[in-house]
Amino acid sequence: MSDTVAARLRKLLDGHRLTPTQRRIAHSMMGSATAVPFMSSVEVAELAGVSQPSVTRFAATLGFDGYPALRRHLREASSDEEEDAPGTSNEYQQAVAGELENLRRLSEALADPGPVTEAGRLLASSSPLPVLGLRASASQAYGFCYFAAKVHPDIRLLDEGGSMLRDRIDAAVRAGASALLCFALPRHPREVVEALAHAHKAGLTVVTVADSTLAPVARHSDVLLPVAVGTGLAFDTACGPMLLGRVLLEAMCDHLPEAQSRLEAFDTEAAARRLFAE
Repeated sequence: MSDTVAARLRKLLDGHRLTPTQRRIAHSMMGSATAVPFMSSVEVAELAGVSQPSVTRFAATLGFDGYPALRRHLREASSDEEEDAPGTSNEYQQAVAGELENLRRLSEALADPGPVTEAGRLLASSSPLPVLGLRASASQAYGFCYFAAKVHPDIRLLDEGGSMLRDRIDAAVRAGASALLCFALPRHPREVVEALAHAHKAGLTVVTVADSTLAPVARHSDVLLPVAVGTGLAFDTACGPMLLGRVLLEAMCDHLPEAQSRLEAFDTEAAARRLFAE
């Protein structure tokens, strides 16, 4: 019975973007699948360590008119659904499996390299090249910039919001920038959407790595490269966006004639300075 309930829960959760609180509820219910169909919303709230209204909102997010309707749905779990349960894998393994599926879909999308190739050309031709990523996307922007700075003459990381963000975009335009790269992963800060609108108005071509073609930043992006994030844990995982960022960097290098010589110069200097332990 518990496997069937867990299977029903997984089917309900598939395709829904949950808040961290809602994911906590989902994980708690998955971990107590045998008992959940007979628990009240108050008991589920205590199990997950959240408020009772959060459980009600969770049920509504899944398409039910309240928690009792969700509970009835789980009670109706029948034995013929057991084959849909994913064996004995735990939630951590399921999160990894979800990311593997995201990477498989990314591989299929890259069968047509045209969009990435065009994006690489646009980014390589921009000097300076501003790279925007706020909040959850900041680490993706930083990682891209760390490597891109080894092959591009002027990379400018924009990983802090506030009143200075537009000023820094404007400064990049005055310095000769023609394009901006943005990493836009959920949840999407309103400030990023506004910054991209300003970048467009300032004349920049916007290349965006986002989690969906329906992301709020899509309407301000000239080249949108969608790649899913993992949603199997309390917080999103971003293996796909990280890998796509490296692919994009590779495409950019193909349009930077001095990329290889810059890398060789860095390796020579790193060896002379003994930067690395190996």
